[in-house]
Amino acid sequence: MKTTTAPSVVPSAVPSAAPSAAPSAAPSAAPASAAEPSAQTRAEAAAPGPAVEPPVRVAVVIGSNREGRFGPVVAGWLLDRIAERDDFLPEVLDVASVDLPTALSSSPSPAVAAELAKVTPALADADAFVVLTPEYNHSFPAGLKNLVDWHYGEWRAKPVALVSYGGVSGGLRAVEHLRQVFAELHAVTVRDTVSFHGAGAAFDEAGHPRDPAGPAAAANAMLDQLGWWARALRDARGRRPYAG
Repeated sequence: MKTTTAPSVVPSAVPSAAPSAAPSAAPSAAPASAAEPSAQTRAEAAAPGPAVEPPVRVAVVIGSNREGRFGPVVAGWLLDRIAERDDFLPEVLDVASVDLPTALSSSPSPAVAAELAKVTPALADADAFVVLTPEYNHSFPAGLKNLVDWHYGEWRAKPVALVSYGGVSGGLRAVEHLRQVFAELHAVTVRDTVSFHGAGAAFDEAGHPRDPAGPAAAANAMLDQLGWWARALRDARGRRPYAG
């Protein structure tokens, strides 16, 4: 018997039920590296740079009012070292330029108030202090103690660096006594000091140390410490009042 084969159906004319692939002309997704910046990247780009800290306002106190004193020579040398830096703004306070009585008063006379006005605002505005002292009779001068005693809150929660000069001891005994005084006033004395032993012979006629390298290195170490404490305590006082 003769059989007949049914013609096959050609599928090319019938659309497929499955979705076709994306046309080759369609743009592909951009790689991540070329995509729009992420939110984190945008935030980092918009973030402000580190704030520039203002310089440390430092009151340089010349602590001697003795006739023929050597303090201004040492102070001049120290101010030159400070001027080499850009992190300090110095102001000089000279004990010899202030006439304060030794009798303390909570209600000073107009004359005394006028004398206090020469120094009190600068002490109050200072972020830090450098106190220059000679050594008189195993301690520091009465004029310096008087200036310190006329003030209290101006010293609190601030750092103090100490520079001394004298004979064999270089004023170091005066420095140790001042540490105790400033501790009572809630001030912080930095560890390193600058000391000139036999100060009269240590400087030349122009007011420069005959051996400048050692004192300059000591001054830089002391000022580095003073700057660190000044900025740290200034920030702390700005966040909360000192409650000591």
